[in-house]
Order: sequence, then structure tokens, then C-alpha cells
Amino acid sequence: MIPEAPTFSPLYRQIKDLMMQALEAGEWRPGQVIPSEQELAARFNVSQGTVRKAVDEMAAENLLVRKQGKGTFVASHHDPRAFFRFLRLVPLNADITPPASVPLDCWRAKAGQEASRMLDIKPGDPIIIVRRLLKFSGQPVVVDEIYLPGEIFQGLTLEVLQSWSGSLYSLFETRFGLRMIRAQERIRAVAADRSVCDALGVTEGHPLLSVERVTYTYGDKPVEWRRGLYLTDEHYYLNELN
Repeated sequence: MIPEAPTFSPLYRQIKDLMMQALEAGEWRPGQVIPSEQELAARFNVSQGTVRKAVDEMAAENLLVRKQGKGTFVASHHDPRAFFRFLRLVPLNADITPPASVPLDCWRAKAGQEASRMLDIKPGDPIIIVRRLLKFSGQPVVVDEIYLPGEIFQGLTLEVLQSWSGSLYSLFETRFGLRMIRAQERIRAVAADRSVCDALGVTEGHPLLSVERVTYTYGDKPVEWRRGLYLTDEHYYLNELN
């Protein structure tokens, strides 16, 4: 058997990995300015150009945000520009406004086989399940069922969800110190069943879009699994491919 050749990582990628470690360790918090490129170059004993390439790639991945004349900041879910990063539902009339989140329920359970696989936890581990409704311009459009690791989200209750005025991810960031950095989705067409008809105001069998998402934080750790049903009569799913 021929041994695998060692993989080569460009120097700027190595610097990016070190910066990711600092983010994961909480050295730089969401919304906080990071050291200048000159300071980072001195810290890692590399050129500013190498640091700049690492920062550019992290900014392209929405991990960092450059602000003209102010510096480079850790991306935060509190930034209004980040609101639609994970929610890609757009009105047909192009009048894009943040939806209102209406928590319906929040309860504790034990992870079954599917939840344990999606969240990379053991079967029987504690989880928290959240059910909520998203309304656009007062109209119900999305029903979400969200599964969260119980160990991470201790203290999350229906009352906490109802009292929060921002996005769900901004709550996770503020109260539980979690930043969602990437997500993987599976999308397919389904027919509405009785469990969602009343919530979305549709009849049984009405066409819906099923969006299943696993969201990851630093270290590629899955911390959320959600299954959403989208009413697309007046909306469409937008995905920009580069």
C-alpha cells in the first residue's frame, strides 16, 4: 500500500487556522475588533500580506467584518446585515423586511437516533425542542421545529424566547455564547399535513417547501438541527452561487 503524501497548507491558511482557534477560545468575541494586521503579523511572525490573505478569506466566509476606518471585527448575529445570511426566503414583491418570530412551545426531551446523529450526541442525551412561527408582514409563512443540545442550552425556556426581541441566533450568541458560522440544508417539496394547517392557514395537502438545516459553530460542531416548512405562495427561496 502506497502511503499518502503529506498535505501542504499555505502559510496564510495556517495563520487562518490560528485565528480560528482564537475565535473558538473566545479570545475575540462577536462584535469585538480584532488586533490590526500589523499586530497579528508580529504575533505570528509573518508578513502583513500573509495576515491580510487570511483575514480576506475569513471576511469572505462571514467570520470577520471589515469596517472602513474602524478596523476588522468579529462577525455578530446582532448585525442587521447578518439577518438574512441563513434565512433565504424573499417576498415576491422584493419588499425585504425581517420577520417576526412567534415562539409556540419549548420543551425538554431525550435525543432519539436521528437527533443524536444530527447533533453528534449520544442517544438519550438531553435535548431542547423549540417550535416557532415566522410571520412576514403579519402573515404566517414558516413553521420551525428546532432541536438543540440540552447541555449547551441549559436555561432556554419558552419565557426566555418570548421575551427576546432579536433573532434566534442573536439570542444564542448573547445568552449561550454560541456563534453559528455555517449551515447545511436539504430542501424538498412536501404537502401540508394537519399538524401545520392551522399555523400556516392552509388546507391539508397544500404545497410547502421543507427545509432541513444543521448549523455548526466553531470547530465544525453541530449545535442546531431544524426542520422548517415554508409557505411559498408569496415568497421564494433565494440562493446566490459564486
